Amino acid sequence: MQPTRFRPLVDTAGPFASVVVDDSHNTADAEKQFELRWRAVAEELGAQGADDALIEAVHGGLSAGAQPVGRGGRAVVATRDGAQLVERLIRSPDIPTTRVSALPYLVPVIIHGIDDPPYLTVVVDHAGVDVTSHRNGRSESITAEGDAYPVHKASGSEDAGYGDTQRTAEGARLKNIQEAAAVVTTTFDDVGPELVFVVGEVRSRADLVANLPQRVAECVVEVNAGARGSIDEEALRHDIDTRLQLRRVDTIDEAAQRFQAELHRESGLATEGLAGVCAALREGAVDTLMIGDIGAATVLVGDSPTLLAPTPEVLSELGAGGSATTVRADEALPLAAVAVDANLVALDERVAPRDGVAALLRYAPRTSA
Repeated sequence: MQPTRFRPLVDTAGPFASVVVDDSHNTADAEKQFELRWRAVAEELGAQGADDALIEAVHGGLSAGAQPVGRGGRAVVATRDGAQLVERLIRSPDIPTTRVSALPYLVPVIIHGIDDPPYLTVVVDHAGVDVTSHRNGRSESITAEGDAYPVHKASGSEDAGYGDTQRTAEGARLKNIQEAAAVVTTTFDDVGPELVFVVGEVRSRADLVANLPQRVAECVVEVNAGARGSIDEEALRHDIDTRLQLRRVDTIDEAAQRFQAELHRESGLATEGLAGVCAALREGAVDTLMIGDIGAATVLVGDSPTLLAPTPEVLSELGAGGSATTVRADEALPLAAVAVDANLVALDERVAPRDGVAALLRYAPRTSA
């Protein structure tokens, strides 16, 4: 998962409330069930020391935006100033997660959040195209209608002496598709997406892809979600989420294989355990932080998010023992990774590193403790 969405949290002062809840809306009494879940969350927040302002900020994050469709979850990280992070989760949690702490808790988002790289959704027919770019949690849309008409053959027109209208319609469709392809290409070059989801009736999709340059066409994923003007938004969202989830599985697999290979080669470009990962984060050497089952392990943090140590002795050697704070490792390590612009990957059974944490490195750090 790319760290961009989490970057503002690095410079935000706590305390933080981090909450993960079932946000499913797939039953007739979904609103009532959500209210019951919220009451339980609010009570737990209060029990952990959250004041009214912090509790209200969490409620604002859970209530913000359009209601989801079907099953899913929502994660909110809030301070007294309001919700700082609101993320839709692919999987709804079995039980809510509620934390009030000095640092934000990002692991649920890393595991179950929508890892959305920059991508485009393109809805096309032979009259025009709607292009929406998605990046950094924001979307922008443009619509372009072709100038060439007609795009349909008039019934009986050839017999009535109006000339070859079929050829005219074909020419109009081709010109409109070429204009649509130009709009898609311009947006692609501006956004730099990893994926381009193309929606529309089959012939329109095929004609558009045929007119795209290779660099764009090789990123295309065609989606059967209706025709322009009658798109099944739920089906489109499902297909996009499924594709992004498959991409995540591939990312985990690639990271796991690379980690094992670097350890085997003893290249110094992979490390595991709290000591090694803390050292690499301190030096800004981490390219990808790999989070597994850290449990309730703690680390010490100094005056900056990356001044981490697994023991007081190590932090004292760094000259920061007097300002140390003991925090949970599953909060401190992801935040430090975001601070050094490292990617974040949730581990599965393919890798079981020491202490439940590992990292792929940009270069071999000078220290290992």
